[in-house]
Amino acid sequence: GAQIIDLMMLVIDVTKGMQTQSAECLVIGQIACQKMVVVLNKIDLLPEGKRQSAIEKMTKKMQKTLENTKFCGCPIVAVAAKPGGPEAPESENPLGVSELIEVLKSQAYLPSRDPSGHFLMAVDHCFSIKGQGTVMTGTILSGSVSLGDNVEIPALKVTKKVKSMQMFHTPVTYAMQGDRVGICVTQFDPKLLERGLICTPESLHTIHAAIISLKKIQYFRGALQTKAKFHITVGHETVMGRVMFFSPAPADFNEEIQENVFDFEKDYLYQEEYLSKDSNSSEENKENNQAGEVQLPRQQWALLEFEKPVTCPKLCLVIGSKLDTDIHANTCRLAFHGVLLQGMEDKNYVESFLPKLKVYKLKHKEGQVERVMDDYSVIGRSLFKKETNIQIFVGLKVKLSTGEDGIIDGGFGQSGKFKIRIPDGLKPDTKMLLTVASKKKSKAGKGDATKEDESSKNDSAQPVTISLLFKRYVFDTQKKMIQS
Repeated sequence: GAQIIDLMMLVIDVTKGMQTQSAECLVIGQIACQKMVVVLNKIDLLPEGKRQSAIEKMTKKMQKTLENTKFCGCPIVAVAAKPGGPEAPESENPLGVSELIEVLKSQAYLPSRDPSGHFLMAVDHCFSIKGQGTVMTGTILSGSVSLGDNVEIPALKVTKKVKSMQMFHTPVTYAMQGDRVGICVTQFDPKLLERGLICTPESLHTIHAAIISLKKIQYFRGALQTKAKFHITVGHETVMGRVMFFSPAPADFNEEIQENVFDFEKDYLYQEEYLSKDSNSSEENKENNQAGEVQLPRQQWALLEFEKPVTCPKLCLVIGSKLDTDIHANTCRLAFHGVLLQGMEDKNYVESFLPKLKVYKLKHKEGQVERVMDDYSVIGRSLFKKETNIQIFVGLKVKLSTGEDGIIDGGFGQSGKFKIRIPDGLKPDTKMLLTVASKKKSKAGKGDATKEDESSKNDSAQPVTISLLFKRYVFDTQKKMIQS
């Protein structure tokens, strides 16, 4: 519903300040609205002698709260809408309301409206008028509508003809984006639609899953984890949905933000959680990054899978929340907001659509060199389990900790060992290191230690490790391993 607001008033109890609910209203305002006025209400509850200083104190507090929001520097007005509370006599005059009206007049503006595109209206009431038909009232979100047009109620798959229209009790023949309008149709039971969307026939789609671009809401305290369930508000509906977060490949972290489009040609990196300054994944990135700088992508996405299908326009606003949080807990329940970039209409989207989404996980396996076979090959161990089919890894590239590049050539024996071909040959140092290490092993077996072993202790303390890095696409049905 907040999508239809052009100017909001955030009403704060001056004796309590910012409450959880006020914070949530502020968050929704930041997502869906451009301008705001803060109203400090109930100033009649402040003792007259201390009233002015208490108002000033709360005003400063609110200015500080709004500092990092889009409403920084917005007007703050102090009022008592009903001095003495609901029981007070009607003769009590409100305080500060005329000043508030002046502020609202100064802040009011004519929003730019566009009648082009498909008609879409958010309906918030539906009732019947005897002898007329059924009236749906609401706000037009996009496009325009004229008398005689056909409109669809997509949730019910029903199309009706516009019989008459009114705006503020005045009959009209045309209405466009931004207008509040009542649309009358016939032979439609108002009980079937309390609120929802109506539109140009066939212009909305019912989807089972979606790709969205998103941002975390800074006041949300929890982590945003892949596979978690959130309440997803989209259009006029709130449904449960499961999320999977992903980001650009690390080389593209600083790429320009792509507004309102999603590129299926690109590769994306799977994330266990949404990356933010305080997330665990970015802590790991920090450790791997010598400069200690947390590398965060400029844009992130999520795959949303809905528990029941939703009907909504493309590029609509999406809000994810944890609405099962205790309402009295002092915590923001709104977790993220975003834009719906791509909906999936096919019920079998997992087979038909998801394989197009190139989200990969990076896999890293490590083993050790067991011994040298000749100048161009070594035997490795500890990279695979005994029961692993090594055949599927044949041909993959590996790197030795001493710098050589190798290729997995096949299994060796029955215990998960394998042969590595080194096309450019082993470096003499590596060969010596490995020869010494295996000599030491065989001598240690005989209980014999020599001076040569003593001198090589430092070298062979570090075994030569084998690194295998590959990508695996999350939705690849064949689970192929890919190396760049």
